[in-house]
Amino acid sequence: MARVSVEYKDHVAHVTLTRGDKMNALDDAMIKAIIAAGQEVAASNARAVVISGEGKSFCAGLDVASFAAFAGRDVETWLSERTFHDANEVQEVAMVWRRVPVPVIASLHGAVYGGGLQLALGADVRIAHPDTRMSVMEMKWGLIPDMGGMVLLPKLMRTDTLRMLTYTNRPIPAPQAENWGLITMLEDDPLAAARGLAAEIAEKSPSAIRAAKRLIDVAERADRGQVLLEESAEQLKLIGKPEQMEVIAAQMQGRKPVFK
Repeated sequence: MARVSVEYKDHVAHVTLTRGDKMNALDDAMIKAIIAAGQEVAASNARAVVISGEGKSFCAGLDVASFAAFAGRDVETWLSERTFHDANEVQEVAMVWRRVPVPVIASLHGAVYGGGLQLALGADVRIAHPDTRMSVMEMKWGLIPDMGGMVLLPKLMRTDTLRMLTYTNRPIPAPQAENWGLITMLEDDPLAAARGLAAEIAEKSPSAIRAAKRLIDVAERADRGQVLLEESAEQLKLIGKPEQMEVIAAQMQGRKPVFK
């Protein structure tokens, strides 16, 4: 049974976790399907991406039934080898969406726990239903977050809050998660809001959107001098080029820009 579906409409890639009967929990097949979906979308002409989950929850984390299967493999090799650029396979579940060159918007509902939370963190924007609950769940199983969470979480929240959530695996309601930086916005219909935002982004200059995502990625990890250089380098790729000229013409003529 397919774990993930990918559909394209109006320049937006719609990625759906389709294991709703298991709260989209992560087993080996789900991990591989999420990564494959990210790679497919990254190679496509999509201008924005929406990730959502079928059923009662976006993703409730690791499938407990898979613990034995995971433990039975060569764990040291599996976790230590950098099989996806700078990441191992489980880390790529989140990090593949940071490698997608266009904005990724996650629509969240129900349980967003453990690996599911880290998957959501891979998105550029997280829109959640007010009843969503989130948890850095790994301590419940005597583990630590190791699916990219410690790359992404410290950029979003204070260290004391991050430490408390990691040490306790305490679930928190969506309004608190929004206050602490884990959620971008709350919406009663997060999927509709995510699709609306993706449609809005898809109308912008594709080259400028991609440049912005590259630049923000550099700004999150580089020193001031490098960021200033990258600002200039990215801008030089845009100024006076056909897409930018179309944006200007559309503004002057009071119409929406049209991109190939």
